[in-house]
Amino acid sequence: MLSAAEIARGVQGAVAFLWRDPRATTYFDNTTEACLRSFRVMVLVAPLQIILLLIRYSGVTTAADEMEIFVVETISYVVEWLLFPVIFHEIARRQGWLDRYARYIGALNWINLPGMLLAVVLVPLAQLAPAAIGDLVHVVLQALFFYWFLVTTRQVLGAGWPLSIMLLIVSWVPLAFISFLVARYLGIAAAVVT
Repeated sequence: MLSAAEIARGVQGAVAFLWRDPRATTYFDNTTEACLRSFRVMVLVAPLQIILLLIRYSGVTTAADEMEIFVVETISYVVEWLLFPVIFHEIARRQGWLDRYARYIGALNWINLPGMLLAVVLVPLAQLAPAAIGDLVHVVLQALFFYWFLVTTRQVLGAGWPLSIMLLIVSWVPLAFISFLVARYLGIAAAVVT
């Protein structure tokens, strides 16, 4: 498992990207071992993901039972963590970025921990707020995650804004499609409030 020192360093580096600290990349080793270890963050984030899923499913009805939801959401979670690193490997090969691949994927993985901590605080508050404020909180949170991805891409890869935006699209569109497929498969519908 990850040590407390590794977790502190990873979170500090992830937050440093958010503040556009030029030293942010130095928090992440550019080795295959460090990159592979960063996938252990998936285990740290899993309880936070479960909290967000419980909040999500409390406001909807589904055609699926609890076990089916558990299996589908677990598979979706793993695929969402692994999909962009696989896609990006081919992009990195073609762009000549393989020398930065490990640091970039490691940094993106670490961003998930403070990002999910923030989501676990703000999403329940958005649920309790009036609809307009709740929707605004969701939009602001999504914009923050997009910004975080973009500044990390620019700092680690040295990519310009247009290329960073293209990578964001390559990362986000498949995740949105997976989310759509999961919702369709599980028969998720908004709960009717009476």
